[in-house]
Amino acid sequence: MKSKAYFHLPGLFEYFELYKAFLPLYKQYPEYFYEDFAISSIYGAPTDCIWSGGRVSTRDYDPKEVSNLLKEYNISARLTFSNSLLTDEHLNDYKCNHLAKLFNESDNNGVIIYSDLLLNYLKEKYPKLYYVSTTTKVLTDKNDLIYELNREEFKYVVPDFRLNKDFDLFESLNNNQKEKIELLCNECCYIGCRQRKECYESVSKLNLGIDSNHLCNAPDSKDGYRFSKAMKSPSFIGIGDIREKYLPLGINNFKIEGRGLGSALILEFLLYYLVKPEYHINIREEIYLDNSLDLF
Repeated sequence: MKSKAYFHLPGLFEYFELYKAFLPLYKQYPEYFYEDFAISSIYGAPTDCIWSGGRVSTRDYDPKEVSNLLKEYNISARLTFSNSLLTDEHLNDYKCNHLAKLFNESDNNGVIIYSDLLLNYLKEKYPKLYYVSTTTKVLTDKNDLIYELNREEFKYVVPDFRLNKDFDLFESLNNNQKEKIELLCNECCYIGCRQRKECYESVSKLNLGIDSNHLCNAPDSKDGYRFSKAMKSPSFIGIGDIREKYLPLGINNFKIEGRGLGSALILEFLLYYLVKPEYHINIREEIYLDNSLDLF
């Protein structure tokens, strides 16, 4: 069993400016941060990336600059190539191949993926990358999850958030399966939602330039994402849960969602999951006083 929790954070490109300000603080002031929590990876994709899925990206930064920042802090970069509707004709896309080639230069980078077609293509062409089975597969069936955990291609597997509190399932897993499981902590989606696959598929369509008329019918969907609402969800995983329930079980990988939510809210996630409460103000002051950042 490992005694440290590893977090996988959103917005590799979208929140690049925020991470450029935050990561130096993470390195310079270790006393501000929980000793048993660490940043393992940051995930995302730039705009107009047809292999992307999960969310439509809204900002672009120089991929080389993004890659260099994460190398500097020994943090893994994950490309969200989780589009579920890819065909052979999409595999030759120049922008996506350029990204894969760039991030393949490191031994520490990975891809969040849905399509087995793309998986086989990337394995052959960019062999240094590791693979994460995406939560957009909506793995709510225990047997489906165990099958996915047993696939050798995947270093990590992110199940649907509705399995987050199935501790009988987690206790039944072997050590290798526990090491591969990665739980989505702060999902705000209605736990009774039956349209989750359709929602993700609509994003895949948009990234491919295909119109989608999907509308979310979940209660309170018009209010958008609220962290306060997410914290009340039966699926929410807080810092106390991580220490008291998951780490003792041998589960130590945790994903934070947040692409498309804005830098100010992402900063709140970072503060909650990584920073000791008495130092929240110190981090906020350092970030807010950086005039180059537009957090709102």
